[in-house]
Formats: sequence, C-alpha cells, structure tokens
Amino acid sequence: MTEEKIFERDDKNYLPVFKRYKIVLERGEGAYLYDINGKKYVDFLAGIAVNVLGHNYPPLVKAISEQAAKVIHVSNLYYTEPQANAAAKLVKLSGLDRAFFANSGAEANEGAIKLARKFAKKISPDKTQIITAWDSFHGRTLATLVATGQPHYHEGFEPLPGGFDYVHFNDAEELAAKISDKTCAVMLETIQGEGGVYPPKNDYLKRVRELCDKYGALLILDEIQAGMGRSGKFFAYEKYGIKPDIVTLAKGLAGGVPIGAFICTEEVAKAFKPGDHGTTFGGNPLACAAANVVLDTVPDEKFLAHVAEVGKYFKDKLIGLQKKYPTQISEIRGEGLILGAQLDKPKMSGVEIVNECMKHGAIINCTVGTVLRFIPPLIITPAQVDELITILDEVLGE
Repeated sequence: MTEEKIFERDDKNYLPVFKRYKIVLERGEGAYLYDINGKKYVDFLAGIAVNVLGHNYPPLVKAISEQAAKVIHVSNLYYTEPQANAAAKLVKLSGLDRAFFANSGAEANEGAIKLARKFAKKISPDKTQIITAWDSFHGRTLATLVATGQPHYHEGFEPLPGGFDYVHFNDAEELAAKISDKTCAVMLETIQGEGGVYPPKNDYLKRVRELCDKYGALLILDEIQAGMGRSGKFFAYEKYGIKPDIVTLAKGLAGGVPIGAFICTEEVAKAFKPGDHGTTFGGNPLACAAANVVLDTVPDEKFLAHVAEVGKYFKDKLIGLQKKYPTQISEIRGEGLILGAQLDKPKMSGVEIVNECMKHGAIINCTVGTVLRFIPPLIITPAQVDELITILDEVLGE
C-alpha cells in the first residue's frame, strides 16, 4: 500500500486525536527508523522515551518471540514466572517493597493515586488533598488528567474529580504554604518532561521529602519518562538523595511492549486488600518477558555510565548550538538523555523545526510549543549525536 493510501485510510477511520507527521514508519534498527519509502531517520524521540534499547534489539525480540510461543496471557488469577521475576527486580532496584503491573503510565499513576487515598483514609477521613505541580503531566484518565497541572487538558471534561491542588515545581516555599495535615500525597515528576524538561534545582526534592514527612503525606514520584536509566541513574530520584513512598514507571520498562508499574513501601501496600485494585492485562507474561530483558540490561553499571557519558556529550553539543544561535535558543536543560532546548524567537516555530529536521533525516520532538525535547534510545552513540547536531545546525541556520 502506498503512503498516500495509508494516510487516506487512517484519516477516514481513526479517531482524530493526534496531529500526525506525514510519514509512515515501517521498521527500525538500533537508533534508526525507516519509512515505507525506505528513507532513514536517526531517532531522537524513541517512541516518546519508550524504545530504550533501540529498535529490533535481538535479545528483546527473542524473549518476546519465545514467550509468545509459550503463552501470552493467563490473567492475574494465576502466578507466572516472568511476572514474579520482574516484580522482584523492581523491588530490589527501587529499595521499596511491593510492585504492581498495569498497562500504561496513566494506569500506573491512577493506581498510585488510589493507593495513596486508601492509605490516607485509614489515618483520617479528611486527609484527601493531593498536591501536584503546574506544567506536570501524569496521564489522560480523569484522575491523572486532573493531577496534570495544565488546565488546557481539563477543558471539556468537567465535572472533574476533586481533591487536587497545584504548586510551582522547584518552589519549596509555595509547597510549604499549601501542604497540611489534610494532605494525602505530593505527586511530582522527578524531572518534568512534557512540561518542558525541568530538573529539580538544588535540594528541592529533599525539602519536599521533609515536608511530606512532617505532615504525614506520601511522596509519589512519577518516573514514567525520567526513569528507566534515562537520567544516568536507573531511578532519577537516586541522583537527588531521596526515596519516595510510591514510584511509577512505564514507557521504557518493556522496551516498547505496553506496560506500567507502581512500586511502594510495605506500610503503604497494606492499605490495599484483595479486590481494591486490579487489571486484566497488566503484567501479562509477554509484557513481563520483555520487561525482564530491559531490567537485566539497563541497570548494568556500564550501561548507565554510557547514558551519563553520552548525555553529557550531547548536552555540551547542544550548548554549543545555543552559543552559535543565541537569539534562537535561550537555554539547554536536562539530565542524561532527557534534554530540552528552550526556543526564544526562533526563525521557525518548534513544529516547523521538527518538520525540517524530519526532511533532513532526524526525528525529534517539540513540547509546550517552545521546547525541542530529545529523549533518544539509551543506546545512542556520540556519532549519532553528531549526526543530529549537524542537522539541527543546518536547520537553525536556514
């Protein structure tokens, strides 16, 4: 089928909720994607931070194929070895005690919110407030939509679930003024991704942890985008000397197979009893077989050292572009391989820059309209970084 026929069929039949770019991607290899016409693209989006091991990674393909030949799904009424192994690995890596698998990041966050509310209700029926951050993104279910501190996502979906309040990320004093004994939880992205790539400053997260402890509120860290090694540590919170009560994961956890997870302390886990939460597909053998490959690969010290090293190289190269085009790029932000370039009066809009890069053979992303976001496969190399920088240099200079 030609790409025009695919465009036509999709436009006629698929719900129009995505602004798609006019290419049909057909296959991938490592850090490269190929469209239906055979054009090659260096991938600095990785399916939005999902394909952490790149495309067509042989051990991942093998594990999925072998598991599919055994059993794909049995429901959570029964034990399976892939799920038991994946849960044990997450517990060990996180330093927490209990894991639960869902199908997506939104589901993981929804489960974390439910667990926090149930835990808090056992302390006091008035302990219901959940504080999140402006410019955050936590998902598209009704509860996670309200947790998302971007009002334009809320429009048209009223009445919305209540009990959520917002503070500005990196403003500990504002949080101190809003948190109280009625606060159930503080829910933050360890590094804000969708909102423009904002890492925590100074001792912000330590201060948040102290305030949660003071008022008996749970700290929920959303690492759906920033976790899974992307910051240079397996969990981004490891960089900041704290530990949450609940942490959520998804995206890169199974290298492209849909999965989500939340991990919590034993004390918090006791708030749930059989029947309080569940899922049909979450943590099925196929998804967990894929997750086990990722969990056996990404936490390796050499792998994480590679992420940190290439991330620093990439950030330095982006800073070089900023110096060359100071009237177009005002700031470079991020950690490891979650990086953002803040546009300031560019000659082209962020979306136009993304389109031009695509014409030149590079896939990147623009978020909040003014930030070029780079979240490539974690296997990306310095040579591939140079390839992208050359394209960006040419596009920004046009």
